[in-house]
Amino acid sequence: MAVKIRLQRHGSKKRPFYFIVIADARSPRDGKFIQKLGTYNPLTMPATIQLDRQKALEWLHKGAQPTDTVRRILSFKGVLYLKHLLRGVDLGLFDQATAMEKFTKWSTEHDAQIKKRQEEAMRARRGRRPYQAGGRRPERTERRPQREGGEG
Repeated sequence: MAVKIRLQRHGSKKRPFYFIVIADARSPRDGKFIQKLGTYNPLTMPATIQLDRQKALEWLHKGAQPTDTVRRILSFKGVLYLKHLLRGVDLGLFDQATAMEKFTKWSTEHDAQIKKRQEEAMRARRGRRPYQAGGRRPERTERRPQREGGEG
């Protein structure tokens, strides 16, 4: 049985939200799945990804094939890098402690980059809207001229 790690769409029209799932390759996109690994929300800036790294790593070791988008998500979260490091441990290139040290170093640098991106997105969002003192709409200074010859 060919097993895929793929996205399962949820959410309403034009508001996508995805579950990252393990599913048989023959099952439909939103059909039956074996296990849920996490969620992916592309609407937030930057996209929100919740993922169980350990389960994803186990399924990759079992031979599950990720789709292109899920491969990018796994790479972004460091699962593929961790798999790469553990393969080096299996080949005897370095020990488990060195692999975990390299991964934690990468993880801290990656988290700092993500935080920096989030701050830049917040600054850009704040810069787009004009500052309003007191959180209220500014008062109008002009008055409309009244019509002649009647009320209104």
